[in-house]
Amino acid sequence: MKYLKKFFKHLHTVNKHRFLVFKLCIKAGIPWRGFVHDLSKYSPTEFFESVKYYTGDRSPIMLAKLDIGYSKAWLHHKGRNKHHYEYWYDYSLSKPEVVMPLKYFKEMVCDNLAAGITYQGKNWSKEYQLSYWNKVKDNARMDERLKKLLTKIYTDISIYGINKVLNKKNLNTLYKESMKGE
Repeated sequence: MKYLKKFFKHLHTVNKHRFLVFKLCIKAGIPWRGFVHDLSKYSPTEFFESVKYYTGDRSPIMLAKLDIGYSKAWLHHKGRNKHHYEYWYDYSLSKPEVVMPLKYFKEMVCDNLAAGITYQGKNWSKEYQLSYWNKVKDNARMDERLKKLLTKIYTDISIYGINKVLNKKNLNTLYKESMKGE
């Protein structure tokens, strides 16, 4: 019975997260990316591991990594979803951080915001994503311009809020400006 309860709670969390991403992607001008976002989470590889480690307040992937040292769900997920910067990292290149295309970059921003909102619940604030990003950015293997751009976007959200920052025109302009000199 406990497993069945975790099954449906995890399903609810995934659906809630995907719906939030969809709403944010509409604001960002990429509704299709929001509609197809994270469909791999319903695959057996990702779904059943996530049910096993479900708590409701933390990522099951992180809990699997703490328990067994890795996550099959994460390895599966990051290799199929281009909105994760890890998808664009290639160890065999001299400059392994390939620049993530704009539509996936915008989806990543929406995904990160929705994850924060989903897991923090009523404790989420517009400052949350910047605080979280500042803790993890030094270990993120992504193009430095994109790191700076994420910092700017999350800083702007912490000051002005999601509705003022997360829109197609603003994100397109910020991305284009960050890529100058490429």
